[in-house]
Amino acid sequence: MKFSLATSIIGNQLNFRPDNALILCHGYGGNKKSIALLANHWKNFLPKTIIYCPEAPFICKNLKNSYQWFYPDLKKEEILDSAISSEKKLNLFIDQIIDKNKIDNEKIFLGGFSQGGMISLQTGIKRKKKIKLILSYSGKIIDTGHLKKNISSKPKVFLFHGNQDKVVLPKFLSETKKFLQQNNFNVNTKLFKNCEHKIPTEGVKLGLEFLKKNM
Repeated sequence: MKFSLATSIIGNQLNFRPDNALILCHGYGGNKKSIALLANHWKNFLPKTIIYCPEAPFICKNLKNSYQWFYPDLKKEEILDSAISSEKKLNLFIDQIIDKNKIDNEKIFLGGFSQGGMISLQTGIKRKKKIKLILSYSGKIIDTGHLKKNISSKPKVFLFHGNQDKVVLPKFLSETKKFLQQNNFNVNTKLFKNCEHKIPTEGVKLGLEFLKKNM
């Protein structure tokens, strides 16, 4: 099957019928290989899971082999427009994975880092057919007003953030948590000490534990 987004697939694809699928979205300037580093670590502990690392649809100018889920330097409404465009492509990608692997929406786990975490939150929450959970590392809600009006389902959410993050400020962890709690989501959070804009070792471990607990 040709997917709607270019992707790296982690897992044995020969004679392999997965119980579930994990989709990991890279951050700004990344690509399908950059987030695959996390996937390759987790795959050893998730033998019944197939992992997909899709590439964002928009190219980053002046950065070789780099992609973005939305254009961060535009006006607010233009940022949202580009995010909605990516959201539609990611939603189609999820549908294709469900069809290919003959699994249902409750067997889909979605997550990502930075922009990847943001697009995961927007896509997962707006998706009419509920997926299992969302992992967001160093992310935030792209547009709270838009998302508030378009909540379609409420998967479990785990938010991770570094307290020294200068790219996506730590305040967005509490703001996103507040939004989700006000809208009756099941949400967990973890703020890492002395951590900048990255996924620390503890975050890798906690994310894996959350996945295994909910499979």
